[in-house]
Formats: sequence, structure tokens, C-alpha cells
Amino acid sequence: MLQGMNLACVRGDRELFRGVNFSLEEGGLMQVRGPNGSGKTSLLRMLCGLSNPAAGEIRWRGTAIRSLNGDYFADMTYIGHLSGTKDDLTVIENLLISSALAGFEIDMQEASEALEYIGLGSRQVLPVKVLSQGQRRRVALARLLVCKTPLWILDEPLVALDVMAVKLIQELLEQHLKQGGMVVMTTHQEIDITAASITQLQLA
Repeated sequence: MLQGMNLACVRGDRELFRGVNFSLEEGGLMQVRGPNGSGKTSLLRMLCGLSNPAAGEIRWRGTAIRSLNGDYFADMTYIGHLSGTKDDLTVIENLLISSALAGFEIDMQEASEALEYIGLGSRQVLPVKVLSQGQRRRVALARLLVCKTPLWILDEPLVALDVMAVKLIQELLEQHLKQGGMVVMTTHQEIDITAASITQLQLA
């Protein structure tokens, strides 16, 4: 279970949100919504342990994440709004390295199969700098196919994707949730996902 308890976020002299509470169970999806500047990305960064709330606490399986250290990060996969790919590396090198940095060593065959599934099979040896924005996004999202973490935190995962890619990601998310995984995501696009429970967290 992932819990947020009375969370507050302050940026400079501006309070983005206060008193945010939620509880996410296995098989559950939480969509974080709100206008630009409402703190959606800031909240996700808190959930990833990349920043601290101004007030409140985030708990994973009943324990504050700040006291779990590596145990929490081993259970969580974060893909930010920016794809985070390296332009001079090939598509498959990006997937191999990003997976290794996240603590999941995969071999060439596993990487190749993931890229094939996500529609990049013919582009595996191309440098990322020649890809479109949508294709770069697919490279980043391919990591979801090889990670083994129960908690996925995704900031605008559908940005720049075409209709076919959105359908692939929808199927991938539904499969993860069906297996007891959890997803926290922001998106400006409508996506119809089947889950055991769906929570809409609205930021002002």
C-alpha cells in the first residue's frame, strides 16, 4: 500500500497544495489531475523520494519512505515527463543502461523483445537523436516491460504518443494492475483503463 498523509508542497513563496491524502492498494490506479502549476509533477517527485514534502508523510507498506531507503526504490519505477534518453546512444543501449541504473540487469534478447513489443524493433541500433519525440517516449516506456517493480509512477506517459502507442501503453498498464501492481500517473489525455480500483486525485 502507498499512502500520502496530509502532504503539502511549497515552491519558493508559493504553496502549491496542502492537506493531500490518499491510499493506493494493490491493483489500484491513481490519476493525478489539475491545471498547469498545481503541483502534479512535484507530488510525483515526492512519491519517488526525489524531494521532501513541506508537511506530511508518504508511507510504503506502512513505513515512511524516508526510512526505507533502497528497499523502497527497489519496489518503484519512475518515468518522468522528460524521456531521459541519451541522444548519442542507440535505442537498445538506452534501454540496457537505464534498466541497469534502475537495478534491473537485462540481456540483449530481453531488451530486443521489449523494443519489438513497443514498436521499435526496426530501430534498435539507431541513435536516439534521429528518433521522433514519440519514438523517444517509447524508448523510455520500454523499461516498464522489463522492470519487476510493483509500483509505477508515471508523469505524462502518453505525451507525444500516437493512437497505436497509447493503446499499447493502456494494455501494459492494465496487465500490470491485473497482476496486483500499482500505478500513479498524470496525464492530460483521456485513457480508459480497467483496474480493481481507480482514484482521481484532483489538485487545485
